[in-house]
Amino acid sequence: MSRNLVESAEAPAAPTRSVVLVGMPGCGKSSIGRRLAARWNLPFLDADAEIEAAAGIPIADIFARYGEAYFREGERRVIARLLRAEGGPVVLATGGGAWADARTRAAVRESGALSVWLKCRLPVLLRRVAGREHRPMFQNADPREVLERLMAQRHPSYAEADLIVNCSDESPEATTRRVAEAVLAHRPPARLRVDLARGAYDVLIGPGLLRRAGAEMAQRLEGRRAVVVSDAQVAPLHLPALREGLAEGGFAVLAEVLVPPGEASKSLEEYGRVAEAVLAARPDRRTVVVALGGGVVGDLAGFVAATVLRGLPFVQCPTTLLAQVDSSVGGKTGINTAQGKNLLGAFHQPRLVLADTAALATLPGRELRAGWAEVAKHGLLQGPLWEWCEAEGPAAMRGEAGPLAHAVLESCRLKAGIVAEDEFETQPEGGRALLNLGHTFGHALEAECGYSGELLHGEAVAIGLGLAAELSARLGLCSQELPGRVREHLREVGLPPRIAALPRRFSAERLIARMKADKKAREGAMRFVLLRGPGEAFTESGVQEATVRALLQEEGCEP
Repeated sequence: MSRNLVESAEAPAAPTRSVVLVGMPGCGKSSIGRRLAARWNLPFLDADAEIEAAAGIPIADIFARYGEAYFREGERRVIARLLRAEGGPVVLATGGGAWADARTRAAVRESGALSVWLKCRLPVLLRRVAGREHRPMFQNADPREVLERLMAQRHPSYAEADLIVNCSDESPEATTRRVAEAVLAHRPPARLRVDLARGAYDVLIGPGLLRRAGAEMAQRLEGRRAVVVSDAQVAPLHLPALREGLAEGGFAVLAEVLVPPGEASKSLEEYGRVAEAVLAARPDRRTVVVALGGGVVGDLAGFVAATVLRGLPFVQCPTTLLAQVDSSVGGKTGINTAQGKNLLGAFHQPRLVLADTAALATLPGRELRAGWAEVAKHGLLQGPLWEWCEAEGPAAMRGEAGPLAHAVLESCRLKAGIVAEDEFETQPEGGRALLNLGHTFGHALEAECGYSGELLHGEAVAIGLGLAAELSARLGLCSQELPGRVREHLREVGLPPRIAALPRRFSAERLIARMKADKKAREGAMRFVLLRGPGEAFTESGVQEATVRALLQEEGCEP
């Protein structure tokens, strides 16, 4: 074997895109950057040196003669040019203030480069800048005061970097190794765009997004004040990470409002209490409402955001599978009444959805299974996804991260496409109404249980999917095998496949009355989503009441 082949086999893997280092003076951008470039056999560039070479004078003189605004504009153009240059990826060290400029951050993102914040604590920076009193920023000033001021100003911008690596007083070689490993291990979150006539928003899917909430929100929102709405079970698990992420992105949390867990919190009473708590925080119209929790929290907080001050920006941070695959995307918000589910509400689209898939590891098994009902629904609507559900559903219910992430991504992809075509559910047939597959039956069952938690939404939808498939088969619309296939999958993943699997006895008469009062009903006629097969769903309002009654009674309901 030749020497070149040996060296090639032993050479460390290198990134396929440029790496841009940002951070405070003294964090080691240039020294670490040179070592990274040598490690990866990539060109190393220093933005400050390139600027001085282009201008022919030191940076201090550019500031003195032309001012900071002129310098920042030139700095942005130089950085953009360096990252656009052909010849492959580079390692680029930027000046301490470069990343604080929003247009420079945008230029780096547009180039496709990976931005890395070398984050150092103040004591480390103080030791490293000792002896730099000749630098303009430190002349005739206390270095501690200068660094504290710059950290307060710049850290929220630095937090928008793609990757954050905490640096200490370890050797430069050790830091270089850790940065290199972090860069090569970095996997950006999946990003879906929900395109609507009145705007668009991103759905981000991946682990660790709660910790990046402030950084992601800062790129999309004007204000930097927030109110967080969560529930008493979710908050101890995930609020600390969200709180830290918001603070790092420069957001001030005006209030944290907790509601009791469970469907019963989607009530007029809780809506009024949460709305009053938000108003007590003295919000303005740029204050963002952040929903941290499952579908109940998202629906309730979203409705509060839609109505307080006639509309506040809203960010969804769903922590349950059901919310990540369904309720957090699409802008439907609302609360329940004694007359039925979600009969008071509004269409109010979020500005951002952060589906942190790591949060799914904290779900109780029952909640995880309940979320899968919506995944199965999406599979039946899409077609090929149904076959994937049958194959991978059990692995997902064992908590395997890969299948769960795929389920969230593909469910959001399907829903984003449907919502973009029919945002306000106005299409007379099909469109967004198809997302109600299984829900006409499911909502009636939930209402009969009084939203007490006895029957979870996903469990009710699971039974509704089986009933919708059975009704379709009885009407001769699909194969006679499909209902059994659907129910077998539900049973395999641990969901109730039939009404008879529930401990409560139901009345067919009362369920039909509930279905006639459902918000999807038309002129008192029940409206169902039916199937010709996986991937072939449609809406139907002409099903005879006697057919539905007979089906319910054969499923174990009393007359």
